[in-house]
Amino acid sequence: MSNLITRREMLRTATVAAGVWTATGSLARAQTNSPNEKLNIAGIGVGGRGAADVNGAAHENLVALCDVDEKRAEATFKRYPKARQFKDFRKMLDEIHGQIDAVVIGTPDHTHAPAGVMAMKLGKHCYCEKPLTHTVYEARMMADVARENKLVTQLGTQIHAGTNYRRVVELVQSGAVGAIREVHVWLGANFAGPPKPTDTSQPDAPTDTPPVPETLDWDLWLGPASYRPYHPKYAPFAWRYWWNFANGQLGDFFCHYCDLAFWALKLQHPTSVEAEGPVHPESAARWTIAKQEYPARGDLPAVTLNWYNGGPYPAFVKEQKIPQWGSAVLFIGSDGMLLSDYGRHQLLPEEKFADFKRPDPFIPDSIGHHREWTEACKTGGPTTCNFDYSGALTEAALLCNVALRSGKKFNWDAKNLKAINCPEADAFIRREYREGWTL
Repeated sequence: MSNLITRREMLRTATVAAGVWTATGSLARAQTNSPNEKLNIAGIGVGGRGAADVNGAAHENLVALCDVDEKRAEATFKRYPKARQFKDFRKMLDEIHGQIDAVVIGTPDHTHAPAGVMAMKLGKHCYCEKPLTHTVYEARMMADVARENKLVTQLGTQIHAGTNYRRVVELVQSGAVGAIREVHVWLGANFAGPPKPTDTSQPDAPTDTPPVPETLDWDLWLGPASYRPYHPKYAPFAWRYWWNFANGQLGDFFCHYCDLAFWALKLQHPTSVEAEGPVHPESAARWTIAKQEYPARGDLPAVTLNWYNGGPYPAFVKEQKIPQWGSAVLFIGSDGMLLSDYGRHQLLPEEKFADFKRPDPFIPDSIGHHREWTEACKTGGPTTCNFDYSGALTEAALLCNVALRSGKKFNWDAKNLKAINCPEADAFIRREYREGWTL
């Protein structure tokens, strides 16, 4: 046996000796049985966005790939021919869980939690696309199961790894614009709905029943969701715009843009939530305006977070001559404003900050969002979007839709997942599952 110590062993020893804790609050359980110092990873949902996530983890061993749609997954199957292929993630995890260290989940939203909870209860580290789950309750459960099993997790908000977000967080946390009590986040009107030919501007569920494509297992695609006949207005793309499967544009993008506010301001759970927009029992709102109140956090003051999607810019953006970037996050502080999108940011008013000296960077550059997760799986180190952090972020996103659908502003009891004095909200905090798909 070689006396050489691998880099991974050194990192693991140093981590344990120093008592370095992951963001889940426990030393992560690192898997050590993979050949060549690599993890054995299984992909669940490997077509579309899921293909990108599998590719992001391809520097490890991809041992299994699971997808209910052979056509959508075909390119990924061909790219990784050594990986075993499955249609049903339950069967995959039952049969070969002993050969798997971690899973990457890129399915539609409604199957995130069933796949993630099952995998984590079997001791598998988990990377999951955003939003973390379909319901508020599921987000809390994903975080709880990950913490209880001391697993390394990461939400697929890849922009979190970007340099721009780091510089914005540094500006906020160094006090560049003073105390921040108000944040506005808007998604440009071009995100109001899906592109043709999958347009779902008609909110009612389709009544015709075209044949199911031969390459698609529709029953497995539905998974935990209540049964309805196949229609191309649901799959493969437009599931995002139906309550049965997702949470609309708000669910799609809140976790990307509001991640910046959560990170910079150390937000967690709102104390009150309200929302307005068109409400339909089947389809998600084409536009939403929401407001959440967050309590003071240590020396940081209480914050109001405002969200807008699917409509025009907030009126004050034009009135105050704020740059009309397509989608953006605006921090309003006691000493100025900070505007940011994915790739740029600007301190306002410009003349006030003309000679501003930026703080020295103090947030290290990312090694890559997927690689950060895989390295942490090996070393027990932290990740920046673990399920404790991203679970709360997802809860906040989905609470906007809970308020919208219940038709009431409510105070939020985060500990008990309860909308105070709003029993109408209960139906939207949890959901029922088809037999065989419970968490």
